[in-house]
Amino acid sequence: MSPDINLIHNLLQAVMLIPFLHLVNQYIFKKISEKHDFFSANLMNKLFYYHLIFAGIYYTYAFFNPSDSKGYFNVPGKEGKTWDGFFETGTSFINFLSYPFINFFGFSYEMMMLLFSWIGFMGFVYAYLFFKENIAINIKIFKKIDFLVLILFLPNMHFWTASLGKGAPIFLGLMLFAYALRKPKNRLFSLGLGSLLVFAIRPHMFLLLAGAGMFGIFINRNQITKKQKAIFLGAIAGLVLLFHKQILGVVNLGNSQNLIADFLSFTENRSNSLDNATSGVPMTDYTLLEKFFTFWFRPLFFDAPGILGVIVSIENFIYLLIFGKLFKKSFFGFLRSAPAKVKLSLLLFFTSSFAMTFVMSNLGIILRQKSMIMYFLFFVIYYFLAYEKDTVFRLKQEVTGRKPLQKAA
Repeated sequence: MSPDINLIHNLLQAVMLIPFLHLVNQYIFKKISEKHDFFSANLMNKLFYYHLIFAGIYYTYAFFNPSDSKGYFNVPGKEGKTWDGFFETGTSFINFLSYPFINFFGFSYEMMMLLFSWIGFMGFVYAYLFFKENIAINIKIFKKIDFLVLILFLPNMHFWTASLGKGAPIFLGLMLFAYALRKPKNRLFSLGLGSLLVFAIRPHMFLLLAGAGMFGIFINRNQITKKQKAIFLGAIAGLVLLFHKQILGVVNLGNSQNLIADFLSFTENRSNSLDNATSGVPMTDYTLLEKFFTFWFRPLFFDAPGILGVIVSIENFIYLLIFGKLFKKSFFGFLRSAPAKVKLSLLLFFTSSFAMTFVMSNLGIILRQKSMIMYFLFFVIYYFLAYEKDTVFRLKQEVTGRKPLQKAA
């Protein structure tokens, strides 16, 4: 079979997989609708096909440019290891996930790209559940745009979760974890699967997640008993101690005798090496505020590399406008009385951002990495805007005697 014919054959196989994934979605949506009456299968179906557009865009990009996705397909298919030989943290775990589909079911590269794109889409489904279950009030931003719909359809978030690689499963893991925290006793499977995916792919991210989770347990007095808190904290501490070498090994500190000095040395070397990349920025010379600004909002129009950079700059500018909603005196009052999930989300966002700014100096890598955590910031902003809307309405209600604020369906 000639290369062109083989490519067409693989593409047709991938296209034929779409109806099957659509049916799987309908089954999952039905189960979710039985638990959550606010769930909109219609919106999620639109989001699925929107996400597939970015799967096609990423596939086209990878066809003409170097892409990690090619390695994730070739290694488990040709390296000669058994399936369990890939069961390790980091890059190897993606090979572990891919192995049975490539070697047992004969999935092509195109089919694997589509499969992982679907995994990334499921992350958006649980992001929707995370937001909608915790915030019942509909919020309009920029006067007419539904805030939740806006953040669900942001292009950059879809681009980096629509391909074979780490982005899709770790995004799903984070959103499963966030969704499970509302009712951890009833959602042990979601909590466990989310934690496993995050730990297996990025152990250091799991450390931040565990730290934020422990913080949430301490400040949440009513959700679970003291005995359950002790069990949860003990389990987290035990996992961290048991797998500390894998976690530290991500930054080459598995056998370190001086963690602080060795970490600073690693971050300096890592940052300097990325400074020399095509889209490198001198993060080591920046103040902490400049590092945060670069990580969250660049590239902007003044440093956009090409037409794709301009498109990304538009989205980053939207991030900047959304972030500006927090610059009110009332936010600090809100934060003091905010529920644990809001404080946990803000803590996780800031600690992750802080850690990543020390090792990220390449705008391309920054774009990919921040897509994992931006939804936690959006959640805080969304909750704050809902709090403001509810507060204003209640004040009007006291004066006019109108009915309480209409909740979202």
